[in-house]
Amino acid sequence: MRLHMLLKGPKQSIIPFNYQPGLTGAIHKWIGKNNDVHDSMSLYSFSWLFGGRPLSTGIMFPKGARFFFSAFDSHILRKLISGIKNDPEVAFGFRVSDIVICEPPEFEMESIEFRYGSPIFVKRTISNKAVHYTFAQPESDRLLTETLRNKLSKAGLSVEGVSVAFKRDYPGARTKVIYYKDVGNRVNLCPVVVKGTPEQLAFAWDVGVGNSTGIGFGALQ
Repeated sequence: MRLHMLLKGPKQSIIPFNYQPGLTGAIHKWIGKNNDVHDSMSLYSFSWLFGGRPLSTGIMFPKGARFFFSAFDSHILRKLISGIKNDPEVAFGFRVSDIVICEPPEFEMESIEFRYGSPIFVKRTISNKAVHYTFAQPESDRLLTETLRNKLSKAGLSVEGVSVAFKRDYPGARTKVIYYKDVGNRVNLCPVVVKGTPEQLAFAWDVGVGNSTGIGFGALQ
């Protein structure tokens, strides 16, 4: 299930490009800090902010902003809604002004191309060193599939037949470095193709793909 949130804030204010920690902090506040959902394998995802206009010093949102939050467990969504009602403040002067609840699509095909709702991050630790993978590297598909299978297993769902692959022929595919708390992350701006059962596709739509979906990477549209 997915929540689409509309945000209102100062029309002329400029927020930093690397705003993810502020958005992540708000989500953790709403869910509750002492909660077992804040672990190393998040079964939820959230998008970046839409509706902005990039400037040289940051991003301006003259008509407000919007983003979405998705989770496999509806209990998380109920906690999020409750938290927003108690304290709708987000960060940078934004506050939640409206929430729209959206059910997962009815997936009938076995293969779906998903646009990214936030940059897709693929990472592994090798010899105590973080290695970031790009869409241009064939092994990134195996790692994306591995991560989704791990999440399916955690949720008690079948992993049989599921796979994830970057759509490498997408004309606008590229990478960029996004800093999260002063740590640079090489991320991918590239759609993915997910193959699996309707249940597995709906799960991917909810939890996202790749690493660090709990801090704003890998959400799927």
